[in-house]
Amino acid sequence: MSQLENCPNCDAIFVKNTIREVCEACYRQEETAYQTVYSFIRQRMNRMANIEQVVEQTGVSESLILKFIRKGRIQLAQFPNLGYPCDRCGTIIREDKLCPSCKKDIHGQLTELDREEERQQALKSQGKTYHAGNQKYK
Repeated sequence: MSQLENCPNCDAIFVKNTIREVCEACYRQEETAYQTVYSFIRQRMNRMANIEQVVEQTGVSESLILKFIRKGRIQLAQFPNLGYPCDRCGTIIREDKLCPSCKKDIHGQLTELDREEERQQALKSQGKTYHAGNQKYK
């Protein structure tokens, strides 16, 4: 569904939709930047370039290049030294949103939470309730 918003780049008013997140003028600038980046990394001698080298050689911002990668416009399978940061810790990754370490950590936390819930259910089913607190006895 379309809605009226301000462009995050230039603050101009535009109709935001599922395809474009910026105004027409900024969209054209992004398309020009994409063509610059893609034509650079498509050359055989530049396919091994990392993100810093692409930024340096093309003049396109790292955030815009990462946007192209996240949107799937630049396929990482063809460019082995490109990647994007993990959403949690910032480690450079090539797939998903989280690195394996963060996935393992979150999975461990969820497993521990499940165990704790099972313990709580077991206590409730036994009919035993333990209360702790500062009670003064008279």
